Amino acid sequence: MSSQLFIQLQLEMTEIKLSVGMKTVKAKIRTVEMNPNEIHFPENLFDLFCLPIQRYNFHAIYKEEIESLMLGPIVGLVTDFTNKENDDPYFRSIHSFCEELHHGLKEYGGFLFVFSYPEFPAKGYYFEEGKWKSAQLPIPDVIYNRIHSRRIEFGREYNLFRQKLTELGIPIFNDRFLSKWEVHEHLIHENHLQPFIPETNLFTKDLLAAFVDKYDTVFIKPVHGSQGRNIFKLKKENSSMILEASVKSHTEHKQVILPLEDVYSYIKPFVNNRIYIIQQGIPLHTYQNRGMDFRVLCHKNHQGRWTATSLVSRISAEGEFVSNLARGGEIMNPLNVLKNSLSIGEAKALIKEVKELAIETAMIIERKSSGITGELGIDIGIDQEYKPWLIEVNSKPSKNFEDGQKKIRPSAKAIIQFCTKLAWDTTFEMEES
Repeated sequence: MSSQLFIQLQLEMTEIKLSVGMKTVKAKIRTVEMNPNEIHFPENLFDLFCLPIQRYNFHAIYKEEIESLMLGPIVGLVTDFTNKENDDPYFRSIHSFCEELHHGLKEYGGFLFVFSYPEFPAKGYYFEEGKWKSAQLPIPDVIYNRIHSRRIEFGREYNLFRQKLTELGIPIFNDRFLSKWEVHEHLIHENHLQPFIPETNLFTKDLLAAFVDKYDTVFIKPVHGSQGRNIFKLKKENSSMILEASVKSHTEHKQVILPLEDVYSYIKPFVNNRIYIIQQGIPLHTYQNRGMDFRVLCHKNHQGRWTATSLVSRISAEGEFVSNLARGGEIMNPLNVLKNSLSIGEAKALIKEVKELAIETAMIIERKSSGITGELGIDIGIDQEYKPWLIEVNSKPSKNFEDGQKKIRPSAKAIIQFCTKLAWDTTFEMEES
């Protein structure tokens, strides 16, 4: 170790405990004159810690009372993917985001690897020389959940993996998908948020009639849906209803006109015994006659406070009533969208209000949900009077917003900060218990 680092860390002993990830070994320190802030490992230490032999940029924290030097954090990202023996792994919609996180941790301090939960802890993938390589890697300090499927999270194999993490004392954040009804129940009991929440209930035949009687437009959405799939939009027209659906088998006829008494029978086969919600349709502000909402990415920072790290306008594709990117929606700068109808000052004030509503929502969801929450994507629409409405909350928000950008985005930096905080907080709690 460099002499300067030895002094900077206030080390007094030359024999200490050294921790990387969940593994701790006893090590002897020899101080030498070399670049400040450098530590050189002998090869056997790399093997003991299951670290590929390469240069690392780690945070170093020395706990004098337990004579332990911790290097890290080691961050594991769990997702579901398949890869054939000799093929490079492909992490689906988050593949380029995983590279972004790798580069961010390399720059700000830490080591990332990606793994599939059935292979944990025997095998993971780390990024080196432009490709993902497999190896047995350290047991991580913290795990970031990017499983793509609700069905997997409900499955036995995934739950065995979760039990293993509990036994090892490894924190996992964004533990699971949130259901739309669960989110609604968390938020609707907060009096100050009620004016921003569309009327919502569990879908039944009787409620369909009641909602249609009360509102010009209603939406019917799957409780466990995502990416704007399997949603129905009903709009009154005289004594009939115009029905639109974002359902695969419905694409050949975008709109169907039905008498009200036939609507439930028409929808029922699509719903197919799954749980749906029914929701008041808000006459939202549009952009060039296309649907529009805002996606606010909210993250907990290194101080444990929620911040809005990104805000974009999502504009629906022609002929679509949902703005999700998965259904052809496009991303625009919110100021550019709003300045067509508001002054710059008014647009900035509205964006500030949207961010504040998103942060308040994130704080409540975190407080009322089980597990650790560190990231949420919150969808907010504005009506024609420029009042914000909470549309949806996502615990696994899309990572594809700013395509083609090579820099580390604020949202990725926020995840790195939160991982680092979680890793050190958990390590200290375990050492002190």
